[in-house]
Amino acid sequence: MNEHGKQGEISPEAQAYSAKKYRTPDGVPADIVMFTLTKKERKTVTKTLPIRELKVMLIRRKSWPFAGMWALPGGFCQESESIYDAATRELKEETGVDGGHLEYLGVYSTPGRDPRGWIISHAFFALVEEWMLESRQAADDAGEVGLFGIEEVLNGLELAFDHHEIIRDAYLRIQQQMLHSTIARQFLPEQFTLSELYQVIQTVVPEFSEPNFIRKITSTRSRQGILEEVRDKDGKPLSSNQYSQRPAQLYKFTDYEPLLSIYT
Repeated sequence: MNEHGKQGEISPEAQAYSAKKYRTPDGVPADIVMFTLTKKERKTVTKTLPIRELKVMLIRRKSWPFAGMWALPGGFCQESESIYDAATRELKEETGVDGGHLEYLGVYSTPGRDPRGWIISHAFFALVEEWMLESRQAADDAGEVGLFGIEEVLNGLELAFDHHEIIRDAYLRIQQQMLHSTIARQFLPEQFTLSELYQVIQTVVPEFSEPNFIRKITSTRSRQGILEEVRDKDGKPLSSNQYSQRPAQLYKFTDYEPLLSIYT
């Protein structure tokens, strides 16, 4: 028997319940952290890897509170939509960017985080290719949209609300993804050298240092099968000297996703 009891009847418990007994939030917004890796070729005589930088997309707020300050794109969830739908809608409305790649980050509910009242925010994040953010444009209540280097955002730029905290948490999450998945493939050509792969990883995780990277990524048992050498139609290894003086072996990702453990 459910709360309605017999068909057409409402149980005493359901009749006694009143939502008015409980204080509800003054709003439930979604905030979105969009990361990308930019790539810029160096203008040097010697061949060297391009300049890569991890950046995050921010909007300049038009209205109170924190008018004129940089903040994450986002907005309030409507009663007729899910919080995920609100995130994708607000991202599109404020920046023109498709939010189809969002992942859930967490809830932010510290008392006093928003001067408008009791505001509980749900945050989402994504690490996407640069071309996905090229069409960004300010709209709705955003005065401007820009890309900022992660170091500038976390160490120098003043942000609205508790958005420093949200960005730090999202940054940690994508660092974990970079180290425990093959997400780096999004930012590499289909065929690449191991130096290029290493650079992409270090761009997201600056502390990453592995002197034996080539040996470990190609021969460690738990990682075998992630990459494979690129060969020509005759089976001979293909190499590239685009970013080095000497030809380096080309690799490509397979579809294999290993289940890695901290104990392996």
